[in-house]
Amino acid sequence: MNKMVILVVEDDAPVRNLITTTLKTHDYKYLAAVNGESALMEASTYNPDVILLDLGLPDLDGIEVIKKIRTWSETPIIVISARSEDSDKIEALDSGADDYLTKPFSVEELLARLRVALRHSEAMKSELSANQSVFENGGLKIDYVSGCAFLNGEELHLTPMEYKLLCLLAKNIGRVLTHTYITKNVWGSSWDGDVASLRVFMATLRKKIESGPDAPKYIQTHVGVGYRMLKVEENIKEIREDF
Repeated sequence: MNKMVILVVEDDAPVRNLITTTLKTHDYKYLAAVNGESALMEASTYNPDVILLDLGLPDLDGIEVIKKIRTWSETPIIVISARSEDSDKIEALDSGADDYLTKPFSVEELLARLRVALRHSEAMKSELSANQSVFENGGLKIDYVSGCAFLNGEELHLTPMEYKLLCLLAKNIGRVLTHTYITKNVWGSSWDGDVASLRVFMATLRKKIESGPDAPKYIQTHVGVGYRMLKVEENIKEIREDF
């Protein structure tokens, strides 16, 4: 049986039951909360490995819950919401959510996103305990000490900006990073021109590490939102997202 604990925050009983039944069927332990206050209490008391969070809660908006949790925890948070506008996704991700799943959703997609979040959680724990100086993902390797990156054993000739972008994505593997998050971390600002520059640099980086534009292996685009580094072992069927 899985030792991972999932906190489900959902006030709609049928949706909550669907999620918890799915988790139980796949041998996940879970906790359930029906509002924001109880979610914060459960999260602080039990320190779950992943939080599945609805935004439309009866007492607190889910965005506020994310911000509060992020003041003391880096637990991966997957938003599950009927709000489907890019602006809603960006606000949630910028507030600290790791992923965003729009209702209605398939059980298979929920489980795939959950597996990614759990791997992210484990990677964070491993990094804290081992203070890793080398990142490896499939054929991609980054040596943070030497400042070099390799693909299938061959050194990549990256510009300083490409290397910085690659490291930022790698250190947040499995997590969707918004344009705003990336530009603020890379350039220290988030103007329209920065986002345009980001697209250019990302395009040149991907040409150097991807086999082709139609089959992204390492870096996935979330149109209108941002980018995510995929864990190569994952075979996730993403919908509504293009290269």
